[in-house]
Amino acid sequence: MADIVKNAKARRDYHVVETFEAGIVLRGTEVKSLRAGRGQIADAFARVERGEVFLYNAHIEEYAQGNRQNHTPKAVRKLLLHRSEIRRLGDFATLKGHALVPLSFYWKQGRVKVALAVGRGKQQFDKRQDLKQRESDREVKRVLLHRLKRR
Repeated sequence: MADIVKNAKARRDYHVVETFEAGIVLRGTEVKSLRAGRGQIADAFARVERGEVFLYNAHIEEYAQGNRQNHTPKAVRKLLLHRSEIRRLGDFATLKGHALVPLSFYWKQGRVKVALAVGRGKQQFDKRQDLKQRESDREVKRVLLHRLKRR
């Protein structure tokens, strides 16, 4: 699973409750642009509307060799999921403090897939706790590596 684009903000700002794999409807120039690594999903989010899921604010740059039929960079894109998954996402989306955020775009059998997460918003103290935990893990790892090198 080779990631094309990752959303670093998602895990920092949300507790990931559940993840889903979704297909995405793209035009040819969008796929070529993603193949070149020209995408950004830091501000992207999804919504369930009329029994379908749509991805908003996902920025895929215009393809450099594209012609006048090139795609719009911030177009709304449809996500492909099973009906039962869409119903489940709709239930989560209606809960207060929950959001549908993309974690990454990746390749799977030659197709672009989206790792879509149901996230519950983190408070400021949660973010500080995560930072402290990461720092302590880093310190422990550093000490262990130092001890191994001395042997």
